[in-house]
Parts: sequence; structure tokens; C-alpha cells
Amino acid sequence: MYKLSTNIKIFSFSLIVLGLLGIGYGFYSAPKTIEESKQMVANYHDDSHSNSDSHSSEYDSSESYGYNTHSSDSHVMSHDEHVYHQLANRPWAALYVAAFFFFMISLGTLAFYAIQRAAQAGWSPVLFRVMEGITGYLLPGGLLVLLILILSVLHFNHLFIWMDPEVVEHDKIIKAKSGYLDPYFFLIRGFIYLGGWSLYRYFSRKFSIAQDNSNDNKNHIKNFKISAGFLVFFLVTESMMSWDWIMSIDPHWFSTLFGWYVFASMAVSAVTTIALISIYLKSKGYLPNVNDNHIHDLGKFMFGFSVFWTYLWFSQFMLIWYANIPEEVVYFITRMDDYTIPFWGMVVINFILPFLILVSSNFKRVYWIITMAGIIILVGHYIDVYNMIMPSAVGDKWGFGIPELASLMFFAGLFIFIVFSTLTKAPLEAKGDPFNEESKKFVYPF
Repeated sequence: MYKLSTNIKIFSFSLIVLGLLGIGYGFYSAPKTIEESKQMVANYHDDSHSNSDSHSSEYDSSESYGYNTHSSDSHVMSHDEHVYHQLANRPWAALYVAAFFFFMISLGTLAFYAIQRAAQAGWSPVLFRVMEGITGYLLPGGLLVLLILILSVLHFNHLFIWMDPEVVEHDKIIKAKSGYLDPYFFLIRGFIYLGGWSLYRYFSRKFSIAQDNSNDNKNHIKNFKISAGFLVFFLVTESMMSWDWIMSIDPHWFSTLFGWYVFASMAVSAVTTIALISIYLKSKGYLPNVNDNHIHDLGKFMFGFSVFWTYLWFSQFMLIWYANIPEEVVYFITRMDDYTIPFWGMVVINFILPFLILVSSNFKRVYWIITMAGIIILVGHYIDVYNMIMPSAVGDKWGFGIPELASLMFFAGLFIFIVFSTLTKAPLEAKGDPFNEESKKFVYPF
């Protein structure tokens, strides 16, 4: 049995506490009124041009707020309000990015686990308890995401502009989608998604542990059947979830590839986390039956899903860019112009670096190389989620400071504590699985 170490507890609680303090500061420092947001923009403008008097003299106070002095008063007020919402959204968006990132790792792990069960894979049973530990975060992490969404519906933030009735009333595109983009229908769908995922996780875990002390394979067969059924449910709900929770932040834009794109990011992050936790546990003397061949297979999945993500990213980008339809291409123009470094840097981090590191078969057996590649991949896909959410939520008022770092620390600490606590609740070897012996003797033939 795995025992949660004091170091893990201290580390995770430290991250949680520091994260909460930083999150509190992020909300405290955010503007509370339109006048405060105007002053923040003016101060930033003054700081940016303080070294050039001639340049700064070209701007008056109205231009520093980002609008034209010749505009009407109603337009000026509309713009000021828009800027205010963008600045006020930043701590919320930072919180949402981190919350979704760690939740998607758990959900991706659940899907990968179900695939192994449904395929009756012979190599992976020695890793089942690690996967089950990671999926322990699914319900609490999902509830935190839903909490943010509920607060959005209650107008505590403006992450989803279609939740504002006034905006819907004056926007033909959003109004046409109002049957689906209804706040309460939106929440109902969210609870259905999380409920279905959590139910599968509960019963699969139950059957898995029961199989350890069983004299037959009835629990294994039950797990096989519900895993096959769950994958059908997952494929539908994962796509709908990606539309609801991410794509609808920008309700004017859509992509038919988006569900698969989010899944690819989810899958590679999940497999990477499985590899990192397995390597850590093995370094502490646990998982004796996990060998270089299992890590090699995880490395292959890390490599393969990274290439798969790149294929989907390029397909989505190329098709929209080549068509050059204004309401579609603006999605990428915004990110290329205002998020140049994270947008292009993400491609380097998520494809080029993992490709170069993991293309060698021998490298996939070296634990420190897998660890290094894993950290790069997780950083890259956090940036990916950041790029999906931030531009539509905060526009060009983005950055990576205390709100983003604190949110990342809080959810990382919570994720670590829940996952490793879950690992203590059952033996790390699924000894009753009929494929366990095959898994322990697994040798990669090449």
C-alpha cells in the first residue's frame, strides 16, 4: 500500500495556501468600476511612454483609453465598459484556465483508462491504479469548474458574453444560437456531462478493486462492458463540453474540429501525467512491476498524441486561414496579433520539442528524458488552454502574473493532494486483473 508522504502533504498544502493568497490579490487588484479601469489603462499608457515626451504628447486622455475622441458618447461608454469587463475578467479567466487544465488531465486519463479496459490491453494493468488515482480528481475538479460556470450564469463575471441578455438582444448571431446557448440549459448539460463521467469512474473503480479479491472474472467483464459503453458517451459529451465550456466563450466563432482538438490536448496531457507519476512512484520503491517497457509505451503515446495534436492544430488553422472568411479567421488574427509569443511558442513547445526528444526509441526508456519531455508537454498544453480561453475573455489585456501563477499553484496543489491521497486507498497492483501477469512480463519486441 502506498502511504502519503509528509513532503507531498507539505508541498501540496503550500501550493494551495500560496495560490489562495495570490488569487485573492488578483481579485482585489482588479478594477471594481469603469473609472478604475480607465485609470489603470491611463497609468499603463503613462508608464509605457514616460521615456518619450514627444511621443506621449500625441495622445490625450481619451485616446489612452483606446477609443477615438470623435466617437459618440454612447460609443465611448460602450468601449469603456468593454475594457472594464476585460480587466475585471482577468482573475476569473486565470482561475478558469487552471481549473479546466487540471480537470482535463483527469478526464483524459479516465478516457485512456476506459480505452485500455475496452480493448483488454495486456500491457497496461500494472498502471491501472495510477490511472485510477489521477481520475480521483475528476469529481472535485469538475465541481470547481462547474462552480465557476454557475458564477458566470449568476453574472459574477463576464467570461461568456452570451449570458448577458442585453448583448443577445443586439447580436443577431448570438440570438440565433440562443436556443442552445441558454444559461440554464448550459448548466444542465454540464451536470449531465460530469454526472455521467463520475458514475463511470465510480463503478469502474469499484469493479476494479472488487476483482482483486474475486475468484472469477465477473467484475472484469462488468468493467469491460461499462467501459465500452462509456466511450460512446464520452465521445459525444466531450465534444459538447468543448463547445460549451471553451468555444462558446467566443460565440461568433466555431470549428467542426474543435472537439477533437481539445481531446488531443487532453489525451497527451493525461498520458504524460500517468508517466510522470509512475516514474515518481517507482523512484520511491513502489510499482516494482512497472519496467522500462511500460514507460517506453507511455513515451510512444506521448509522442503519438503530440503529433496527433499538431495535425489537428494545423488542419484547423489551415482550413480557416485558407478560406479567409472574416467571422472565422478573426479567431486566429486576434491570437497572432495580440498573443504572438504564446500562440507560436505553443507550436514549438507542443510539437517540435516533444518530436525531437521522443522520436528516438532509446530515449523513451530513459526516465529523466521522459520527465523532461513530460514537463515541456504539460507547460505547452497549459499554454494551449490559455490561448483557447484568454483572447476571448480578456482581449489584449492579458499577461502572466500573480493571478495566473496563483491559480496554477492552487489547482496544482489540490490536484497533487487528491491524486496521491486516492493512491493510498487501494493496493497499487491490480492483482486480480486477468491480464496482470501478462502486464508484469510485458516486453517491447523492438
